[in-house]
Amino acid sequence: EHAADQRRGVHRSGRWAGSTCCRLGRSRALAHEKAALRLGLHQASRLLELSYADGEHYSLSCEYLRVYSPSAEVRGHGAGQETLQTGKRLVTIERIETVGNYALQFHFSDGHDSGIYSWEYLHELCRDQQRRWTDYLARLTLAGASREPTGPVLIARQ
Repeated sequence: EHAADQRRGVHRSGRWAGSTCCRLGRSRALAHEKAALRLGLHQASRLLELSYADGEHYSLSCEYLRVYSPSAEVRGHGAGQETLQTGKRLVTIERIETVGNYALQFHFSDGHDSGIYSWEYLHELCRDQQRRWTDYLARLTLAGASREPTGPVLIARQ
């Protein structure tokens, strides 16, 4: 079983990384009706692919996941306390960990790792991707900010 997990990119600790794909299994899907059954992390294109039991399939950029992190650092502790995330265009996901049967935790190349992405929130990000991305770009423009990193970029830590 351990060797099969390694071939799929899943580690006993519930972590995986690299250009891998894995099935999360029926028990995880039952934990929440919108749990993805399959994830694929593609480092070169910086995309996370999610496939659901009902046939839905989405590709989310690492940048999009980073700027919409559910962490207090990004969202704040209440309405109006959000922090606009800038310079995240080249960010990657270095590692993904499962959090029980209800969420994932992404470890980003810029060191951010405090957001817990529930299956429900991930599905909302999938479903509302176009609207949220357009809103993010508009907020960047309004702030005179950019998606481009301003200093040296650590693309992937070893």
